[in-house]
Amino acid sequence: MDADGGKARSGGSNVAGAKYGTGYCDAQCPHDMKFMNGKANVIDWNATHDPPIGSWGICCAEMDIWEANSRATAYTPHPCSITGPYVCEGIECGDNDKDQRYDGVCDKDGCDYNHWRLGDERYYGRGRRFTVNSKKKVTVVTQFITEGNRDDGDLIDIRRFYVQDGQVIPNSNISIAGVTGDSVTDAVCAEMKTAFGDINDFARKGGLKAMGEALDRGMVLVMSLWDDSEANMLWLDSDYPLDKDPSVPGVNRGPCRTDTGLPAYLRQKYPRAQVQYSKVKVGTIGSTF
Repeated sequence: MDADGGKARSGGSNVAGAKYGTGYCDAQCPHDMKFMNGKANVIDWNATHDPPIGSWGICCAEMDIWEANSRATAYTPHPCSITGPYVCEGIECGDNDKDQRYDGVCDKDGCDYNHWRLGDERYYGRGRRFTVNSKKKVTVVTQFITEGNRDDGDLIDIRRFYVQDGQVIPNSNISIAGVTGDSVTDAVCAEMKTAFGDINDFARKGGLKAMGEALDRGMVLVMSLWDDSEANMLWLDSDYPLDKDPSVPGVNRGPCRTDTGLPAYLRQKYPRAQVQYSKVKVGTIGSTF
């Protein structure tokens, strides 16, 4: 995203800027943004869709540091073949309803490190029986490792560990057939895609090198509490996609039922849901925890 919220790209028509939330984009190329680079997304606007959407999408590289609820979590790089906020139309948006998901400019699947999906169902969850107890405060540490540990080196590894009750907790090890590792590398991602029978759009869109180039350009930190009207969050914590047998490797991603992620259900049952982020830090390896 642009640090100014798209003011410069708008030619002066965007006077709100990032402070008021303009300029948002991500690798899903969302169609529900009202303004894109200073222009109103009014062409073919569908107000009855949930959420309302227009013809345009707004795409950019996305690094999901921490997508989680109390039952499941994942961290996921999503590279793109374009640079910066890109207003897409037609096939380049990679719309699911047009069966064009892998024809767009961004990797919508990403390479997700989900402890449950990768074989450790006791690693993260609610209560003391889990290695990381989501009912208690936890520090999430993410390390971006470059080739030769140089500032100008290509990104080659994204590592994760946690700190809870003063104890450093290593990341879970992958325990599924054909995949070995405990972090996100191009090799691990390729093995994962093969094991799960997924298209390796991550590699097609440039893999970790492209993700590292986006990070090097500078990225906007976004914090949110959200629900999902497209896939009901099943990709995070349940069986997904629904047309596949949950026993197929990679389909079962968490312990939740397939009907509990519906936005209407969540909003009715948990109207006071909240999250608190604190002590956000960025720095050299080893300095942030």
